[in-house]
Amino acid sequence: MTPEQVVRRWSRRPRQVGRARAELRTALARWEMAALTDTASLVLSELLTNAGRHARVSPGREIETRFVRLSDGVRIEVHDASAVRPVGREPALDACDGRGLFLVAALADR
Repeated sequence: MTPEQVVRRWSRRPRQVGRARAELRTALARWEMAALTDTASLVLSELLTNAGRHARVSPGREIETRFVRLSDGVRIEVHDASAVRPVGREPALDACDGRGLFLVAALADR
């Protein structure tokens, strides 16, 4: 970990998402970017949940997050060991899931 970035590894268990959000909040507060917390936390939650649910990797493999301080914001990276890239899909109107990547696209610059 450097002052300008935070790298952590997480298991695929759903409870790790909350822990990762707490780590992001801490980094944003330290970088005096607390105003980004809500949006950044939602983006992180969606990406990390997606990786935990859909990445087809061996059990026990970890997911890596990287938060990088930029002059105009924060870059949030989520890496898993899967070679398959996530693909958004059109969810049914009454579906309870399937909108995560659309939310990320709407909230993130890229």
